[in-house]
Amino acid sequence: MKTPTIVEMLQAGIHFGHQTSRWHPKMKEYIFTERSDIHVIDLEKVQVQLKEVLPQVKALAAQGKQILFISTKPQAKEIVKAAAIDCGMPYLVERWIGGLLTNFSEIRKLIKNYIDLNRQRDEGELERYTKKEQLDIVKKLEKKEGSLAGLISLDKIPDLLFVPSVQKEKTAVLEANKMDVPIIGVCDTNADQSRAAYVIPGNDDAVKSIELMLNLVSGAIKEGREEWNKNKASMGQQVDGKNKPSNTKTSDEKKEEIKKRLDEKMAKQ
Repeated sequence: MKTPTIVEMLQAGIHFGHQTSRWHPKMKEYIFTERSDIHVIDLEKVQVQLKEVLPQVKALAAQGKQILFISTKPQAKEIVKAAAIDCGMPYLVERWIGGLLTNFSEIRKLIKNYIDLNRQRDEGELERYTKKEQLDIVKKLEKKEGSLAGLISLDKIPDLLFVPSVQKEKTAVLEANKMDVPIIGVCDTNADQSRAAYVIPGNDDAVKSIELMLNLVSGAIKEGREEWNKNKASMGQQVDGKNKPSNTKTSDEKKEEIKKRLDEKMAKQ
């Protein structure tokens, strides 16, 4: 697993922190110096953290852990969504849904309803309703699209959160901390790094910096998922002690089909 060079990180602007007046004391160990009242992040220490964190992320993905990508920063929404889809993980790039972690059973009902409405539309079942009812359902779907489309694979609380800005996503971070959901978090110089279990120091505002971090984490997840899928395939379906293929789709496979269709649709938007 290759980590970026100092030059690559410089080009991405990972070293740019926030104004010195806005710093968080817990980020002191990652600050190299200051220039024009701006803190400069120590890129050698960023490398050290990446070499420690990325293999852990890969190992977690290899165990089949589900990692929810979170970002509500306007400049990061599309690239976060694309990275999550690319590595097969759920995502939320609109306003945080209060209770997503602390009251998941209720949120899951909303997700199930959204999945069911999509299925009805895709299978032509909406034709049984009046035109007005069909229009109301379509409007309801469009309203839920932004907040729920990336969550349809969540049938339980996610195992981890990946947060490209620990400082920005305070509500999500607090819920995760309350529910003991570990966070893989990018921490700028104004962030409280103690909120994240897996800390990646770096610029959480510049698009190039965010994109580089996303590619690294997404790449580690993909490598881990490949191992997980290979292990699943090697186990096969044991029937009477023998491997026997099944032509019957499980509910998980059906769910994956729906998720794939929605991901393809969202990726085109």
